[in-house]
Amino acid sequence: MAYAVNLTARAERDFTLLYAEINAEQSGAALKWYRGFKVAILSLEEMPNRCPVIREKGQLRHLLYGRKPHVYRVIYRICEEEQSVEVLHIRHGARRSFTPPDLKKETRRSTPR
Repeated sequence: MAYAVNLTARAERDFTLLYAEINAEQSGAALKWYRGFKVAILSLEEMPNRCPVIREKGQLRHLLYGRKPHVYRVIYRICEEEQSVEVLHIRHGARRSFTPPDLKKETRRSTPR
C-alpha cells in the first residue's frame, strides 16, 4: 500500500534553501542532483520502513542521499493510521546531531516541488 509523503513547513524550507545553496538554477548538474533527491524523498511512499531508525529519537527514521562528503539526511516519521510519511527535516549529514527542539511538530503538509 502506498503512503502519502508530506513535508512539514520546516522540511519544505530546508529543501528550498538547499536548492539555492547548491545553485541548482544555474547548474545543470546541481539541478539533476536536486531532482534525484526529490525522487528519493518521494520514494518513501513505497516501503518507508526500509530506512533505519535514528539514534537521536527512536521513533524517527532517516533516508540518506548523496555521496560522501555530500550526504544529506531526510528525517521522517511514519504515521501508520494515516498511511503517510511526514518529512520533518532535511539536513547535511555532517551537521551535529539534532535535539528535540530541532524537530518540533509542524502542521503544514505538502509535497516537494
